[in-house]
Amino acid sequence: MRIGIAADHGGFALKQELSDYLRGEGHDIADFGANELDPADDYPDFIIPLANAVATGAVERGIAICGSGVGASVAANKIGGVRAGLIHDSFSAHQGVEDDDMNVFCLGARVIGAALALELADIFLQARFSGAIRHRRRLAKVKALEI
Repeated sequence: MRIGIAADHGGFALKQELSDYLRGEGHDIADFGANELDPADDYPDFIIPLANAVATGAVERGIAICGSGVGASVAANKIGGVRAGLIHDSFSAHQGVEDDDMNVFCLGARVIGAALALELADIFLQARFSGAIRHRRRLAKVKALEI
């Protein structure tokens, strides 16, 4: 799978670890930065290009990381066609895809450790949208809100 990944300084180290792991699992990784640890950088500078790549189909799914995951989630969800979720548990990692067609997985590097992040990434990437009528109906209502 072609996966986009992005992080600010708060998620920089975890982004590197996740990228290496996912490449080892056979995924094609598009890295949207940060490319160096800079405590003064701003998450939108990396998360928005990632979200645009997901929205246009340049990547199939995205992983967005910051210190808490909150900023990454807020920024990613500003882009039409992106359905980003802040995920720190296994149920939400698959349910968000199965029911809500989540396409960007956001996490906080200061909230969870690397081992759990790798496990959750695997769950997110293996999950598939159910396509159930009720879920499509709900997604249509959300899409209607996009500008």
